[in-house]
Amino acid sequence: MSKGKGTSKKRKDNGSVVRRSGSNAATGKLSGKDYARELEKLHVELVKLQEWVKHAGLKVCIVFEGRDGAGKGGTIKAITERVSPRVFRVIALAAPTEREKSQMYAQRYLPHMPAAGEVVIFDRSWYNRAGVERVMGFCTDAEAKLFLKVAPNFERLCVNSGVILLKYWLEVSPDEQTRRLEARVDDGRKLWKLSPMDIKSYTRWDDYTKARDDMFAATNSEWAPWHVARSDDKRRARLNIISHLLSQIPYKSPPRVKVKMPKRKMPAMHPLPRSVKVIPETF
Repeated sequence: MSKGKGTSKKRKDNGSVVRRSGSNAATGKLSGKDYARELEKLHVELVKLQEWVKHAGLKVCIVFEGRDGAGKGGTIKAITERVSPRVFRVIALAAPTEREKSQMYAQRYLPHMPAAGEVVIFDRSWYNRAGVERVMGFCTDAEAKLFLKVAPNFERLCVNSGVILLKYWLEVSPDEQTRRLEARVDDGRKLWKLSPMDIKSYTRWDDYTKARDDMFAATNSEWAPWHVARSDDKRRARLNIISHLLSQIPYKSPPRVKVKMPKRKMPAMHPLPRSVKVIPETF
C-alpha cells in the first residue's frame, strides 16, 4: 500500500500492511472518497492473500457474530467484493431442518469448514447457540451451557488440524441499531434484512448482552480469541476489520508468471443468430 496523506503505514512480519490513522483521521466522518481509496488498497492485499492461500494450501475460517444490524453482512461484502467466490466462500445457514435438529449440534457446520486453499466466512456460526438460540428459547439452558463448555475444545481441534480461525464480534450501540433497523422498514432493498425474529430480538437487548458476556467468558481462548470491532461507523469498522484480518494471516505475494497478451488477427465480426433473443436495451 502506498502512504496516504495524514496516515502512516506499518508493515507486519507476514508482509501485510496495517494502516495507522493519523490524529485527525479517527475524528469526524470518513468521506466516501477516502473510504473507497483505502478499501481499494485493502482489496489489493486481499487478492494477494487469496493467491497465497491457494499457493500455500492455507485453511482459513472467519466467524462473524454480533447483534442484528451490527454490520456483519456489509463487512463480509466488503471483504469478498474483489476476490474469487471459489476461494472465499460465505456460509450463511438458514434455520435448521428437523433432521438437522436431531443431529449432533456441530454436525451441520463441519461440512462447510475449509479445505486447503480456501477461506470460509461464517455469517453467523455455531455461536447461534450461545446467542439467538439461548435468548429466544430455541435451546434449553442446559444445552447452551454444554455448548459453552464444548466450543473451546471444538475450536482447538480445528486449530490443531491446521485451520487459521478468526472470530469477530461487531459491537453496535443501542441507538445505532435502532436507526439501522428502522431504515430497513421502508427500504425495498433491505426488506429481506428485517425478519420477524429481528423484531422479537430487538426487545431483548439486555438478554443478548448477558449472553454475549457469558460467551466471551467461556470461549475467548488462547487458541481462538475473540476480536471486537466497534461498528457504529460502518466504513471505519470495515477498514479496521480487513486490516486486522490481513495482519493475522501469514502471507506474501506468491510467485507469478509475467503475463503478456499474445497478438491476434482482427477477429471477423459475425451477426448473432436470429434464433437468439436479445434483451431490451432499456438503459
